[in-house]
Amino acid sequence: MEITSFEQFELNRQLLNAVADLGYTEPTPIQQKTIPLSLGNHDVLGIAQTGTGKTAAYLLPLLMKVKYAQGNSPRALILAPTRELVMQINEAVGELGKYTDLRHLALYGGLGPKTQIETLRKGVDLLVTTPGRFMDLYRLGEIVTKDIRTMVLDEADKMMDMGFMPQIRSILEVIPTKRQNLLFSATFGGRVERLSAEFLEAPVKVEVTPQASTADMVNQVIYEVPNFRTKINLLDYLISKDTFQRVIIFARSKSNAENIYKFLARKVVETAQIRVIHANKGQNTRINAMDAFKEGNVQVLVATDVAARGIDVAQVSHVINFDLPLIYEDYVHRIGRTGRANHTGEAITFLTMAEEYHVQKIEKIIRMTIPRQPLPPQVEVAETPFDEQQEMLRSVDEQRRKEDPTFLGAFHEKKAKNLPGGKDRLKIKAKLPGTKKTSSQASGGRSGGASRKTGSAKGASTGSSKRPSSRGGHR
Repeated sequence: MEITSFEQFELNRQLLNAVADLGYTEPTPIQQKTIPLSLGNHDVLGIAQTGTGKTAAYLLPLLMKVKYAQGNSPRALILAPTRELVMQINEAVGELGKYTDLRHLALYGGLGPKTQIETLRKGVDLLVTTPGRFMDLYRLGEIVTKDIRTMVLDEADKMMDMGFMPQIRSILEVIPTKRQNLLFSATFGGRVERLSAEFLEAPVKVEVTPQASTADMVNQVIYEVPNFRTKINLLDYLISKDTFQRVIIFARSKSNAENIYKFLARKVVETAQIRVIHANKGQNTRINAMDAFKEGNVQVLVATDVAARGIDVAQVSHVINFDLPLIYEDYVHRIGRTGRANHTGEAITFLTMAEEYHVQKIEKIIRMTIPRQPLPPQVEVAETPFDEQQEMLRSVDEQRRKEDPTFLGAFHEKKAKNLPGGKDRLKIKAKLPGTKKTSSQASGGRSGGASRKTGSAKGASTGSSKRPSSRGGHR
């Protein structure tokens, strides 16, 4: 039977009223398949991206089972990998359970446990928690597990990536074996398969989209750039456009995220309209930044992959991959921040020659070739610093060695003074790939024929061995 309304599920009136208040009318595919199975006490293995409605898919039947406040010990447990996701799930519990008297609590690190312990002692029906904080409070004797009858593991693949397997195994040892289990993941690799085999009993697999597929509503594009400085110049150009209304910029490292933030705050975006979040930021700072971004008070959010999964922000117009993720599935989760709830979105990736290897792996996972566009003529192509060029060449050799263990390496590190041209760094840069000057620079700033060609960026990105012309390389 085709399910076209939440009224067709065996949910009580309190939950249906809350669903109506949220404006949900027709269940998503994951909800259509998961809710009846969960209500029927089946173990469920759900393969679904964020943005498909999977949180409500497991919360609605879970709240239906727990129903009302009872006793002091939790009867349901939801595990999630990050503080941000825990807070979001707990918020969804509050929205869907607002007409019930259910007591729920979010547990996560980054702040002292005193308040969390006080709330636990008053009695809780449902816990949403990171694995580490759960075990910390369990060892303190503050969590009683004997009444837990349902366990949900959300973003299981991210759990594996973040090394939570030991904590998950410890949790499985201390909660009752007689329980219902639900596991949700965006991908179904070997580690997730082994985890599901460990704690799911005869699960029903629900897969609503192909594994690691990218959102249909997201337009993806790649710009090939020779170096970090050109990435910054391209970012400067893009952010200044009116269409970039609510943007998430993903960086690979905390230092890159900070550098991007400082540049944008200084030159492009008013400080009040930009925030940065990463693991070194305090918990309150991260919460406030995310809340401001959700409310539309912040135009640009710079983040490491701590924000890549599970963060549901409406109408994000653009996602920019300043750096490619080294966990390739995270590309799917990053670009899934846009193109949500039937809105279209743009996902833009900056690509250096050292990242070409990674984008090929990503394209294999998503089963498509991401279109490439030339750099806009307004973007200045900066010369590649010697140290950065050396590091990229070293990375390319390491990547080739992964594919061919017999590869001895083409890169030989040289000191700048030993390269042709001695200590003249401009001569060195003229001989390195990806450092071709703009026409205007070559002509000393003359306006005639000064438009910059983008071929140097392309040559650097694809690792071409063809040297750019040294015409105007040093004047």
